[in-house]
Amino acid sequence: MIHTIDYHTGGEPFRIVTAGVPDIPGGTVLERRQAAGAPDIDGVRRLLCHEPRGHADMYGCFLVPPDDAGADLGVLFWHKDGYSTACGHGTIALGVYAVDSGLVKADPEGETDVVVDVPSGRVTARVRCAAGRIEAVTFRNVPSYVLARDVELGPPSGTGPDAPGRTGPSSEGAGPAPHPGTGPERLAGVKVDISYGGAIYASVPAAAFGLSVAPEHLTELIALGRAVKAALAGHPSSRHPADDRLSGIYGVIFYDDLGPGHQRNVTVFADGEVDRSPCGSGTAARLALLHADGFTGTLTHDSIVGTSFRAWVAEVTEEGVVPEVEGMAYRTGEHSFSLDPRDPVGTGFTLR
Repeated sequence: MIHTIDYHTGGEPFRIVTAGVPDIPGGTVLERRQAAGAPDIDGVRRLLCHEPRGHADMYGCFLVPPDDAGADLGVLFWHKDGYSTACGHGTIALGVYAVDSGLVKADPEGETDVVVDVPSGRVTARVRCAAGRIEAVTFRNVPSYVLARDVELGPPSGTGPDAPGRTGPSSEGAGPAPHPGTGPERLAGVKVDISYGGAIYASVPAAAFGLSVAPEHLTELIALGRAVKAALAGHPSSRHPADDRLSGIYGVIFYDDLGPGHQRNVTVFADGEVDRSPCGSGTAARLALLHADGFTGTLTHDSIVGTSFRAWVAEVTEEGVVPEVEGMAYRTGEHSFSLDPRDPVGTGFTLR
Protein backbone atom coordinates (compact mmCIF):
# COMPACT_ATOMS: atom_id res chain seq x y z
CA MET A 1 0.00 0.00 0.00
CA ILE A 2 1.15 3.52 -0.86
CA HIS A 3 -0.32 6.30 1.25
CA THR A 4 -0.63 9.93 0.20
CA ILE A 5 -2.05 13.21 1.43
CA ASP A 6 -3.13 15.48 -1.41
CA TYR A 7 -3.26 19.27 -1.61
CA HIS A 8 -3.73 21.87 -4.29
CA THR A 9 -1.99 25.23 -4.49
CA GLY A 10 -3.72 27.72 -6.75
CA GLY A 11 -5.44 24.82 -8.50
CA GLU A 12 -2.27 22.79 -9.14
CA PRO A 13 -2.28 19.33 -7.51
CA PHE A 14 0.40 18.20 -5.09
CA ARG A 15 0.40 14.58 -3.94
CA ILE A 16 2.63 13.98 -0.89
CA VAL A 17 3.65 10.34 -0.44
CA THR A 18 3.74 9.55 3.27
CA ALA A 19 4.39 5.78 3.16
CA GLY A 20 5.18 2.99 0.72
CA VAL A 21 8.31 4.30 -1.08
CA PRO A 22 11.55 2.25 -0.95
CA ASP A 23 14.56 3.95 0.61
CA ILE A 24 16.17 6.34 -1.85
CA PRO A 25 19.97 6.35 -1.47
CA GLY A 26 22.17 9.45 -1.48
CA GLY A 27 23.92 11.87 0.83
CA THR A 28 21.96 14.90 -0.38
CA VAL A 29 18.56 15.58 -1.90
CA LEU A 30 20.20 16.30 -5.25
CA GLU A 31 21.98 12.93 -5.14
CA ARG A 32 18.72 11.22 -4.26
CA ARG A 33 17.12 12.83 -7.31
CA GLN A 34 19.65 11.00 -9.45
CA ALA A 35 18.97 7.72 -7.63
CA ALA A 36 15.19 8.00 -7.91
CA GLY A 37 15.33 6.67 -11.47
CA ALA A 38 15.81 3.13 -10.10
CA PRO A 39 12.91 0.92 -11.29
CA ASP A 40 11.50 0.11 -7.85
CA ILE A 41 11.41 3.78 -6.85
CA ASP A 42 10.37 5.22 -10.19
CA GLY A 43 7.60 2.65 -10.43
CA VAL A 44 5.91 4.39 -7.50
CA ARG A 45 6.07 7.73 -9.31
CA ARG A 46 4.55 6.19 -12.41
CA LEU A 47 1.81 4.50 -10.40
CA LEU A 48 0.76 7.71 -8.67
CA CYS A 49 0.90 10.24 -11.48
CA HIS A 50 -0.09 8.12 -14.47
CA GLU A 51 -3.67 7.17 -15.24
CA PRO A 52 -5.82 5.61 -13.85
CA ARG A 53 -4.60 6.96 -10.46
CA GLY A 54 -3.34 10.28 -11.77
CA HIS A 55 -3.30 12.18 -15.06
CA ALA A 56 -0.92 13.83 -17.52
CA ASP A 57 -0.70 17.00 -15.40
CA MET A 58 -0.30 15.33 -12.01
CA TYR A 59 2.35 16.57 -9.60
CA GLY A 60 3.67 15.26 -6.30
CA CYS A 61 6.67 14.40 -4.17
CA PHE A 62 8.58 11.86 -2.14
CA LEU A 63 9.61 12.95 1.34
CA VAL A 64 13.30 12.23 2.03
CA PRO A 65 15.76 13.16 4.80
CA PRO A 66 17.11 16.73 4.62
CA ASP A 67 20.75 17.36 3.80
CA ASP A 68 21.49 18.21 7.45
CA ALA A 69 19.81 19.18 10.70
CA GLY A 70 19.27 22.74 9.48
CA ALA A 71 16.16 21.73 7.52
CA ASP A 72 12.90 20.14 8.64
CA LEU A 73 12.54 17.82 5.65
CA GLY A 74 13.83 16.99 2.20
CA VAL A 75 11.74 16.43 -0.89
CA LEU A 76 11.95 15.03 -4.40
CA PHE A 77 9.43 16.64 -6.73
CA TRP A 78 7.97 14.55 -9.54
CA HIS A 79 5.63 14.75 -12.52
CA LYS A 80 4.65 12.43 -15.34
CA ASP A 81 8.05 12.65 -17.05
CA GLY A 82 10.40 12.41 -14.08
CA TYR A 83 11.87 14.59 -11.35
CA SER A 84 12.11 18.37 -11.26
CA THR A 85 14.72 20.52 -9.54
CA ALA A 86 12.32 22.95 -7.85
CA CYS A 87 8.64 23.50 -7.18
CA GLY A 88 7.22 26.62 -5.56
CA HIS A 89 3.59 25.52 -5.40
CA GLY A 90 4.78 22.25 -3.85
CA THR A 91 6.87 24.08 -1.26
CA ILE A 92 3.81 26.11 -0.27
CA ALA A 93 1.82 22.87 0.09
CA LEU A 94 4.62 21.31 2.13
CA GLY A 95 4.48 24.24 4.54
CA VAL A 96 0.78 23.61 5.11
CA TYR A 97 1.36 19.85 5.39
CA ALA A 98 4.19 20.24 7.92
CA VAL A 99 2.00 22.32 10.21
CA ASP A 100 -1.18 20.28 9.61
CA SER A 101 0.63 17.03 10.43
CA GLY A 102 2.48 18.38 13.48
CA LEU A 103 5.87 17.82 11.86
CA VAL A 104 6.63 21.46 12.66
CA LYS A 105 4.98 23.13 15.65
CA ALA A 106 3.51 26.43 14.55
CA ASP A 107 2.87 29.69 16.33
CA PRO A 108 -0.95 29.89 16.38
CA GLU A 109 -0.80 33.70 16.18
CA GLY A 110 2.19 34.40 13.98
CA GLU A 111 4.65 33.07 11.45
CA THR A 112 6.59 29.80 11.52
CA ASP A 113 9.35 28.75 9.14
CA VAL A 114 9.32 25.30 7.57
CA VAL A 115 12.77 24.74 6.05
CA VAL A 116 12.93 22.35 3.11
CA ASP A 117 15.89 20.92 1.18
CA VAL A 118 15.03 20.57 -2.52
CA PRO A 119 17.32 19.57 -5.41
CA SER A 120 18.10 23.21 -6.24
CA GLY A 121 19.00 24.10 -2.64
CA ARG A 122 17.44 25.10 0.68
CA VAL A 123 14.13 26.97 0.63
CA THR A 124 11.67 28.12 3.26
CA ALA A 125 7.89 28.01 3.57
CA ARG A 126 6.89 30.72 6.06
CA VAL A 127 3.48 29.70 7.42
CA ARG A 128 1.24 32.48 8.75
CA CYS A 129 -1.44 31.53 11.27
CA ALA A 130 -4.23 33.42 13.03
CA ALA A 131 -6.45 31.90 15.71
CA GLY A 132 -4.63 28.61 15.12
CA ARG A 133 -5.56 28.43 11.43
CA ILE A 134 -3.23 28.77 8.46
CA GLU A 135 -3.97 31.89 6.44
CA ALA A 136 -1.11 31.98 3.91
CA VAL A 137 2.33 30.61 3.12
CA THR A 138 5.26 32.57 1.75
CA PHE A 139 7.78 30.57 -0.26
CA ARG A 140 11.33 32.01 0.02
CA ASN A 141 13.31 30.70 -2.91
CA VAL A 142 16.95 30.20 -3.79
CA PRO A 143 18.69 33.15 -5.49
CA SER A 144 17.22 33.72 -8.94
CA TYR A 145 18.79 35.46 -11.91
CA VAL A 146 18.74 36.24 -15.62
CA LEU A 147 20.65 33.87 -17.88
CA ALA A 148 20.01 35.44 -21.30
CA ARG A 149 17.91 38.07 -23.04
CA ASP A 150 16.35 38.13 -26.50
CA VAL A 151 17.30 34.61 -27.49
CA GLU A 152 15.98 34.11 -30.99
CA LEU A 153 14.21 30.84 -31.60
CA GLY A 154 15.27 28.68 -34.49
CA PRO A 155 14.33 25.24 -35.77
CA PRO A 156 13.99 22.66 -32.97
CA SER A 157 17.33 20.99 -32.28
CA GLY A 158 16.04 17.90 -30.50
CA THR A 159 14.99 17.10 -26.98
CA GLY A 160 18.47 17.34 -25.46
CA PRO A 161 20.03 14.92 -23.01
CA ASP A 162 19.73 17.00 -19.86
CA ALA A 163 16.20 18.38 -19.73
CA PRO A 164 15.13 18.48 -16.08
CA GLY A 165 12.78 15.66 -15.22
CA ARG A 166 14.51 13.18 -17.52
CA THR A 167 16.80 11.49 -15.04
CA GLY A 168 18.17 8.21 -16.38
CA PRO A 169 15.64 5.40 -16.41
CA SER A 170 12.76 7.73 -15.47
CA SER A 171 12.53 9.23 -18.97
CA GLU A 172 9.22 8.73 -20.69
CA GLY A 173 10.10 9.49 -24.30
CA ALA A 174 10.43 12.54 -26.47
CA GLY A 175 6.73 13.29 -26.88
CA PRO A 176 4.59 13.57 -29.99
CA ALA A 177 5.25 15.50 -33.16
CA PRO A 178 4.68 19.28 -33.02
CA HIS A 179 1.12 20.55 -33.30
CA PRO A 180 0.24 21.92 -36.75
CA GLY A 181 1.14 25.59 -36.93
CA THR A 182 3.89 25.32 -34.32
CA GLY A 183 6.76 24.38 -36.60
CA PRO A 184 9.90 26.41 -37.29
CA GLU A 185 7.95 28.96 -39.33
CA ARG A 186 5.81 29.84 -36.28
CA LEU A 187 8.90 30.38 -34.13
CA ALA A 188 10.81 32.44 -36.67
CA GLY A 189 11.68 35.88 -35.35
CA VAL A 190 10.31 35.23 -31.85
CA LYS A 191 12.69 36.01 -28.99
CA VAL A 192 12.61 34.69 -25.43
CA ASP A 193 14.26 35.60 -22.16
CA ILE A 194 15.83 32.84 -20.07
CA SER A 195 16.08 32.98 -16.30
CA TYR A 196 16.60 30.74 -13.30
CA GLY A 197 14.28 30.43 -10.32
CA GLY A 198 15.33 27.03 -9.01
CA ALA A 199 14.72 25.65 -12.50
CA ILE A 200 15.45 27.25 -15.86
CA TYR A 201 12.56 28.89 -17.71
CA ALA A 202 12.09 30.62 -21.06
CA SER A 203 9.68 33.57 -20.92
CA VAL A 204 7.78 34.92 -23.89
CA PRO A 205 4.67 37.11 -24.26
CA ALA A 206 1.72 35.08 -25.52
CA ALA A 207 1.08 38.00 -27.87
CA ALA A 208 4.30 37.13 -29.72
CA PHE A 209 2.27 34.24 -31.18
CA GLY A 210 -0.93 36.24 -31.58
CA LEU A 211 -2.44 34.60 -28.48
CA SER A 212 -3.38 35.43 -24.91
CA VAL A 213 -3.16 33.38 -21.72
CA ALA A 214 -6.70 32.04 -21.85
CA PRO A 215 -8.21 28.55 -21.59
CA GLU A 216 -9.43 28.66 -25.19
CA HIS A 217 -5.81 28.98 -26.36
CA LEU A 218 -4.41 26.30 -24.08
CA THR A 219 -4.05 23.51 -26.65
CA GLU A 220 -2.06 25.80 -28.91
CA LEU A 221 0.04 27.11 -26.02
CA ILE A 222 0.93 23.54 -24.99
CA ALA A 223 2.09 22.77 -28.53
CA LEU A 224 4.07 26.01 -28.68
CA GLY A 225 5.63 25.29 -25.29
CA ARG A 226 6.90 21.97 -26.58
CA ALA A 227 8.20 23.63 -29.75
CA VAL A 228 10.00 26.41 -27.85
CA LYS A 229 11.58 23.93 -25.47
CA ALA A 230 12.76 21.78 -28.37
CA ALA A 231 14.20 24.82 -30.14
CA LEU A 232 16.24 25.70 -27.04
CA ALA A 233 17.54 22.20 -26.34
CA GLY A 234 21.31 22.36 -25.99
CA HIS A 235 21.38 26.18 -26.16
CA PRO A 236 24.28 27.58 -24.09
CA SER A 237 21.86 29.69 -22.05
CA SER A 238 20.04 26.57 -20.90
CA ARG A 239 23.09 25.49 -18.87
CA HIS A 240 23.21 26.12 -15.16
CA PRO A 241 26.38 28.13 -14.46
CA ALA A 242 27.46 26.10 -11.40
CA ASP A 243 25.89 22.62 -11.48
CA ASP A 244 25.10 20.87 -14.72
CA ARG A 245 22.61 18.61 -12.94
CA LEU A 246 20.32 21.66 -12.85
CA SER A 247 20.71 22.40 -16.57
CA GLY A 248 18.09 22.36 -19.30
CA ILE A 249 14.96 24.38 -20.07
CA TYR A 250 12.39 23.03 -17.63
CA GLY A 251 9.43 25.17 -18.64
CA VAL A 252 8.16 27.85 -21.01
CA ILE A 253 6.27 30.75 -19.44
CA PHE A 254 3.72 32.49 -21.66
CA TYR A 255 2.55 35.75 -20.12
CA ASP A 256 0.21 38.70 -20.60
CA ASP A 257 0.91 42.17 -19.15
CA LEU A 258 -2.21 43.38 -17.32
CA GLY A 259 -0.80 46.66 -16.01
CA PRO A 260 2.00 47.78 -13.69
CA GLY A 261 2.90 44.95 -11.33
CA HIS A 262 0.24 42.62 -12.71
CA GLN A 263 0.75 39.72 -15.11
CA ARG A 264 -1.07 36.55 -16.08
CA ASN A 265 0.87 33.46 -17.10
CA VAL A 266 0.69 29.82 -17.96
CA THR A 267 3.76 27.65 -17.57
CA VAL A 268 4.14 24.63 -19.86
CA PHE A 269 6.76 22.41 -18.28
CA ALA A 270 8.34 18.97 -18.73
CA ASP A 271 6.77 17.37 -21.83
CA GLY A 272 3.65 19.48 -22.31
CA GLU A 273 2.44 19.60 -18.70
CA VAL A 274 0.42 22.64 -17.67
CA ASP A 275 0.77 24.37 -14.32
CA ARG A 276 -2.70 25.37 -13.15
CA SER A 277 -1.20 27.65 -10.50
CA PRO A 278 0.79 30.81 -11.30
CA CYS A 279 3.92 28.57 -10.87
CA GLY A 280 6.06 29.34 -7.84
CA SER A 281 9.56 28.79 -9.22
CA GLY A 282 8.40 30.30 -12.52
CA THR A 283 7.21 33.39 -10.65
CA ALA A 284 10.70 33.61 -9.13
CA ALA A 285 12.23 33.41 -12.61
CA ARG A 286 9.87 36.15 -13.81
CA LEU A 287 10.81 38.35 -10.83
CA ALA A 288 14.49 38.04 -11.73
CA LEU A 289 13.72 39.41 -15.19
CA LEU A 290 11.40 42.15 -13.92
CA HIS A 291 13.89 43.24 -11.26
CA ALA A 292 16.60 43.51 -13.92
CA ASP A 293 14.22 45.85 -15.78
CA GLY A 294 13.89 48.06 -12.70
CA PHE A 295 10.71 46.67 -11.14
CA THR A 296 10.81 46.95 -7.33
CA GLY A 297 7.19 46.47 -6.27
CA THR A 298 4.91 43.53 -5.53
CA LEU A 299 3.93 41.39 -8.50
CA THR A 300 0.41 40.03 -8.69
CA HIS A 301 0.85 36.90 -10.76
CA ASP A 302 -2.34 35.30 -12.06
CA SER A 303 -2.78 31.80 -13.46
CA ILE A 304 -4.75 30.59 -16.45
CA VAL A 305 -7.51 29.40 -14.07
CA GLY A 306 -7.77 32.76 -12.27
CA THR A 307 -5.81 32.03 -9.08
CA SER A 308 -3.06 34.40 -7.93
CA PHE A 309 0.28 34.57 -6.15
CA ARG A 310 1.84 37.73 -4.74
CA ALA A 311 5.60 38.02 -5.12
CA TRP A 312 8.43 40.42 -4.36
CA VAL A 313 12.21 40.55 -4.11
CA ALA A 314 13.15 40.13 -0.46
CA GLU A 315 16.91 40.48 -0.87
CA VAL A 316 19.53 41.20 -3.49
CA THR A 317 22.70 39.09 -3.28
CA GLU A 318 25.79 38.69 -5.43
CA GLU A 319 24.30 35.48 -6.81
CA GLY A 320 20.91 36.97 -7.66
CA VAL A 321 17.67 38.23 -6.20
CA VAL A 322 15.91 36.24 -3.46
CA PRO A 323 12.21 36.08 -4.34
CA GLU A 324 9.36 35.49 -1.93
CA VAL A 325 6.07 34.16 -3.30
CA GLU A 326 2.88 34.15 -1.25
CA GLY A 327 0.04 31.70 -1.80
CA MET A 328 -2.05 29.10 -0.03
CA ALA A 329 -2.57 25.33 -0.29
CA TYR A 330 -5.68 23.37 0.61
CA ARG A 331 -6.01 19.72 1.51
CA THR A 332 -8.10 17.72 -0.94
CA GLY A 333 -7.92 14.19 0.46
CA GLU A 334 -6.02 11.17 1.68
CA HIS A 335 -5.46 8.06 -0.38
CA SER A 336 -4.23 4.49 -0.14
CA PHE A 337 -3.11 3.13 -3.51
CA SER A 338 -2.33 -0.43 -4.50
CA LEU A 339 -1.34 -2.38 -7.61
CA ASP A 340 -2.90 -5.74 -8.37
CA PRO A 341 -0.09 -7.86 -9.90
CA ARG A 342 -2.64 -9.24 -12.38
CA ASP A 343 -3.53 -5.77 -13.67
CA PRO A 344 -2.52 -5.57 -17.36
CA VAL A 345 -2.34 -1.76 -17.16
CA GLY A 346 0.39 -2.05 -14.52
CA THR A 347 1.76 1.30 -13.37
CA GLY A 348 -0.46 3.08 -15.84
CA PHE A 349 -0.32 5.30 -18.89
CA THR A 350 -0.61 8.94 -19.96
CA LEU A 351 -2.73 10.55 -22.64
CA ARG A 352 -1.62 13.96 -23.89
